[in-house]
Amino acid sequence: MIRVLLVDDDQELTGMLSQYLEREGFEATAVHSGEEGEVQALSGRYSIVVLDVMLPGLSGIEVLRRIRAVNQVPVVLLTARGDNIDKITGLELGADDYVPKPSSPGELVARLRAIMRRVRPADLPIGEVIRTGPLVLWPGKRQAQWLGRELAVTSTEFSLLEELARCAGQVVSKQDLSLNALGCPLTRYDRRIDVHISSIRHKLGPRPDAKAWIQSVRGLGYLLIAE
Repeated sequence: MIRVLLVDDDQELTGMLSQYLEREGFEATAVHSGEEGEVQALSGRYSIVVLDVMLPGLSGIEVLRRIRAVNQVPVVLLTARGDNIDKITGLELGADDYVPKPSSPGELVARLRAIMRRVRPADLPIGEVIRTGPLVLWPGKRQAQWLGRELAVTSTEFSLLEELARCAGQVVSKQDLSLNALGCPLTRYDRRIDVHISSIRHKLGPRPDAKAWIQSVRGLGYLLIAE
């Protein structure tokens, strides 16, 4: 069973979401402060965290920052509709996705299921290995290695790296990355792919020639250098 942690000070909203999630086969627990959200998110008891950005006291953005300092549990942000600053900041800090408020419970469930499918790919052989240059991926175990060391990436970052690695040396369009890695079509003005790629580039560091390992191809998409 997928255990969902809801972190939001709106108790009426979390009560409604908890009931909906449980009807859909999830197990839901709600807490109502950033401090408690941080403690519970790092407890290891939850499959995924739904985190409101606008929390009193310790903000959702700060909670996310603290979670990502030590843990890669999937996190979906609840953001104010139209607030692109919080969305981009959250993605840059390692959020896997965001859902604007107000939104339907059905949309949230769809996002949660899409992320968990990426985290728990049932149809991949555990022993499959993808190697390209200094990058090694084990899709069945969702593990990554870079230059011989473990690479700490979020579930969404892993999915993007996997798509690029399977097509190393070739350009992969943003639309294909969005469909295959994020599980949804790319929409106009959607910067999720760009922000996640920027984070991955930072973690990989520069090539010996000072260029990025993941190249942008204007108007087409992204390319992972295969050497």
